[in-house]
Amino acid sequence: MKKISILGCGWLGFPLAKRLIEKGYTVKGSTTSENKLSILENAGINPFLVILSEVEESIESENVLESINDFLNNSEILIIDIPPKLRGNNADSSGSSRKVFVEKIQNLIPFIEKSNVKKVLFVSSTSVYGDENEIITEETNPNPETESGKQLLLAEAILQKNKNFETTILRFGGLIGEDRHPVKFLAGKENLENPDAPVNLIHQNDCISIIEEIITQSKWNIVFNAVAPFHPTREEYYTQKAKEQNLVVPKFSSEKSNIKKTISSDKIQNVLNYKFNLEDY
Repeated sequence: MKKISILGCGWLGFPLAKRLIEKGYTVKGSTTSENKLSILENAGINPFLVILSEVEESIESENVLESINDFLNNSEILIIDIPPKLRGNNADSSGSSRKVFVEKIQNLIPFIEKSNVKKVLFVSSTSVYGDENEIITEETNPNPETESGKQLLLAEAILQKNKNFETTILRFGGLIGEDRHPVKFLAGKENLENPDAPVNLIHQNDCISIIEEIITQSKWNIVFNAVAPFHPTREEYYTQKAKEQNLVVPKFSSEKSNIKKTISSDKIQNVLNYKFNLEDY
């Protein structure tokens, strides 16, 4: 049975690791917090402390390098699921944003190259696309407008052009789950923009199942958009969800928006023969 390393055992990576273990895979998982090592271990995950931002700063530190090498050692598949996290002190002295996330991926590449990893699954985002008023497919030219989207796109390219391993890019839409739903942050707010914009969401359960299918069906060197084929307007959807959860219904601006971006999931449904569980939405 395959051995898998998951870089980033957070909101998605942790339950994903547990699902893969249930399916019989041996899973190594990374965290940047020493306090979380025991949590991973108790879940049956082989835990590693991996902090990519320290690789260059601690190039002489054997502990940092050894930890990454051991994390990747003997794994055939690497899943990279670390968020860009570009807020805070990620700007240089001139005030321009550093390519912090891109640097992390670049730091990781030499370790992948000398490991047994031959397949990489990179969790990206549909933020690599601009806010074009159209249906977005994997053939649409990316045009990121946010800094995180720009850095994700650069990281995708770094991985895709490397011939030492095959990379599949998985671009998720807005992430939701039982413990994570945007309506909780929108409840009670007023003058929200883009009432007519379609929602492009994906539930944690579908995220995990899609990754499992990519591994099971060995679908590599592919780019997938992963968004549920369910696109009511923002106003319709969040009004309904607020009522269902007994929250104050958010109020949207009366001004109609021009943004009608809809992310198509046709490719992932056709190539993987995947069926989304729309009851989760």
